[in-house]
Amino acid sequence: MSHHESALKAQFYLTAPQPCPYLEGREERKVFTTLQGASAVAVNNALSARGFRRSQSVIYRPACVGCSACMSIRIPVAQFRPSKTQRRVIARNGDLTRRPCEAWATEAQFGLFRRYLDRRHADGGMADMDAFDYASMVDETPVNSAVIEYTRPDPETGEAQLIGACLSDILGDGLSMVYSFFEPDHPQRSLGAYMILDHVRLAAEMGLHYVYLGYWVAGSPKMSYKTQYRPFELCDGASWREYESVEAFEAWRRSRLETAAG
Repeated sequence: MSHHESALKAQFYLTAPQPCPYLEGREERKVFTTLQGASAVAVNNALSARGFRRSQSVIYRPACVGCSACMSIRIPVAQFRPSKTQRRVIARNGDLTRRPCEAWATEAQFGLFRRYLDRRHADGGMADMDAFDYASMVDETPVNSAVIEYTRPDPETGEAQLIGACLSDILGDGLSMVYSFFEPDHPQRSLGAYMILDHVRLAAEMGLHYVYLGYWVAGSPKMSYKTQYRPFELCDGASWREYESVEAFEAWRRSRLETAAG
């Protein structure tokens, strides 16, 4: 039995409807299964390739009635071409050092995580997370994960200062950026964008083909940044298709609807 077949034979569950956090007036549901035991890595790899997303020991995909706005998005490493703006972001952060670490929570990470939440997502679903919650998010991984830290020399002491971090899964074919956070006092650095760009570089160094960014939600401004890394690929739950822009995706979708209508 192949890894894909064993993943599809896992026991799946469906969540109850709840308000959609991205599109006002809509409800969301998720289909999910747990990752456990010797098969966890294989199941995570297989389901990630079908548009699922991991959160601790659960891997899920939207299963909303009458809505398909959420689509898994990934960057094909070999085809990616940074824009002029993205090249400037890379240059502005040339003083940073990447430091891959074991998936083990530290006090420095949690301090940065709290500053990030307080300044950027004070009213979000993760706003009340404490040190225990953060440790659970990082430590409770049944798959191959790492925390990719980004440091700079402290202007006064010269010691390495943590300025950004990303919890990332190492899949069979790519890196999945599970959750990233960064120092909110340096907006000119565009640290969120830089960590994505550096993950593309890291994936290439590791011989991996993709960087997975989670879900892009059509119509949600907070998710629009994910389509700025081009070309990108979107998954409809069964297969991936490459696009040069959101406009190219919309044109393909209109064509598909017109064909279906006859």
